Parts: sequence; structure tokens; C-alpha cells
Amino acid sequence: MSMDRDMSQALLEQVNQALQQNTPLRLQGGNSKALLGGPVAGELLDTRSHRGILSYDPTELVLTARAGTPLQDIEAALHEAGQMLPCEPPHLGSAATVGGMVAAGLSGPRRPWAGSVRDYVLGTRVITGHGKLLRFGGEVMKNVAGYDLSRLMAGSFGCLGLLTEVSLKVLPRPRQCLSLCLPMARHQALQALAEWGQQPLPISAACHDGEALYLRLEGGEGSVQSARQRLGGEVLDNRFWSDLREQRLPFFSGPAALWRLSVPSASGELDLPGQQWVDWGGAQRWLKSDAPAQAIHALAASVGGHAIGYGAGAEGSAPLPATLLRYHRALKQQLDPQGVFNPGRLYPQL
Repeated sequence: MSMDRDMSQALLEQVNQALQQNTPLRLQGGNSKALLGGPVAGELLDTRSHRGILSYDPTELVLTARAGTPLQDIEAALHEAGQMLPCEPPHLGSAATVGGMVAAGLSGPRRPWAGSVRDYVLGTRVITGHGKLLRFGGEVMKNVAGYDLSRLMAGSFGCLGLLTEVSLKVLPRPRQCLSLCLPMARHQALQALAEWGQQPLPISAACHDGEALYLRLEGGEGSVQSARQRLGGEVLDNRFWSDLREQRLPFFSGPAALWRLSVPSASGELDLPGQQWVDWGGAQRWLKSDAPAQAIHALAASVGGHAIGYGAGAEGSAPLPATLLRYHRALKQQLDPQGVFNPGRLYPQL
């Protein structure tokens, strides 16, 4: 416990020094999500020395770790106990940390069926822009008065405070996992997914590459085998989903820019310039395209969604409507009044 206090104190001192000198900080773990968000000009604060699993009780389905703990260490401990992070967060590099996982808020193929990173954050310890180390939430699912800061940290890219510790809800791994490949056109796949979504099928991942629909079935042996007989198709290696999550599939290579579009799952086919990959049963579309950022943002907005560009800098984030921008600024002012944490990373105006 004394070592943990020393580690937290070192981070707190660095933050307070930055506040005193009015020096922006560039918060960083493994830097595996560097292609997302705008550039940050500031003094580096590296969290990776603040690492280690603090507590893990498989019977309670709760794990608490310091923010700089490698994500692969978290997953190894869970795997040994037959458990998992249900949101299936992408690493996008071997150095990914659990703090970066929460800050980026990215989820993998299981997201529509299991929930997002935010849904599994039970509590956090955060150094705020007032120079204080505070605890929010706990090891049970509950809210706190005012802002639920633990949930707000998910997807904030470090612009609201420095995450030092996180408690996560975990779940048992499914007893059986089977993946299928079914050749069909994109419009047929989207129609089929819409129909299957209303039925008790144990689908936990679904994507389409333009030529075939890929499905993952998870659950008890009986339900998985029953669905496999009903759906048909050829059996696929389950590693396909980790390759998709980590952007190792051939689709993700090549010089064209990579975009991720979040859209309503019932959007149907989208007339997008470039190569398109349907993920999350239709709710996420990967796009490799050299089209202007403004055109991609406009197309996503036209169907009620939004786009994020990888390596596109400030242009990668969709412009915020005036009302949302006002709320974001008010929140930033409350939690980081001097604007020292990752200025410009999430949005240029913050």
C-alpha cells in the first residue's frame, strides 16, 4: 500500500507542478492509440510505471488495477480464471494499458451484444485539474452525486483528468465459441442480421467484407450447435475476430486513410467512396478511402451517425454541434479549469 501511495504521489506531484507552471500535459500509456485524436503539445506524463493488478476476486467478477498496467497482463489473469473483458477492447499494439483502454473507450466485435468499455467501469481514482487525487464509484455498479466521472473517463482521451486506477466488472468466458462464414451479398447480410436480431440466436459478432457474412456464435453447447445447424455456412477459425479487432486483416493495409463510422444498425448499404467493411452487425462501418474528411463526416451525419479518422488529426473528429460543444466546454471547465490535460486531443476546441 505504501508503494501504491508513492506511485500515486509521484503522478500527483507532476500534475501539481504542471498546474503551478500552467504547462499542458500529454498523458500517455503505451501510446497504441496515437492515430486517434488531434496532436497534443505538452510535457509527457507516462503512466506505465504506475502498474500492477491491485485486487482480483473471480467469485465477485471484479478486477482493480493501476492505469499503467499492460492490457495483456489483465487479460492473462482473467483467462487463467476462465473470465474475460466482455467489451473485447482492441490493443492496437503490444504496449496497450488498461488506462488507455478506458481513455480510448474502444470496443471490439462483441460490442453490440455485450456493451461498451463504459458499461464495465465500476470505479476509478482520478487526479483532477484541481490537483487532487479522488475516488469515484466503487467496486459495485453505482453512480455518484453530480457527474459520474468514472463513466465520463471512458472515451475522454485523457482530457478530463489523469486516470490512476480502475475497477472493472468482468464476466465468465462462454462455454463454447464457433465462427461461421456464409457467402452472400452485403444487402442480403444486412437484411438477415436485422431478422436474426429479433430472434434468440447466440450471435456475439457479425461482419461483412463485401463478399461474405462472418458470424460468431457463443454460449452453451446446445444453443451454439442448434444455431450452427440452422444457419449453415463453413466453420471459420475463431482467431479471425482478434485479427479484425486488432486491424490485422488485409482490408486494413494499404495507403488509403482508415475511417470508422458509427451508424444506426438499420442504415442499410451506404454509398461510400472506397472500400467498406461492415462490422457490429451493421452499426459500425470501416472505410478505407481518400475522400475529403468533410465529405465523410457529412455522409455519416446524413444517416444519423458520426465518423472518426485514424491518423487524420483534428480533421478525424466530426465537428460538434454548438449545444454539445457548450456542454463539453462546461465539463472541461469543471474538471480541468486550466486546460492542462491533453488539450486538443479529443476536439480542437477543448
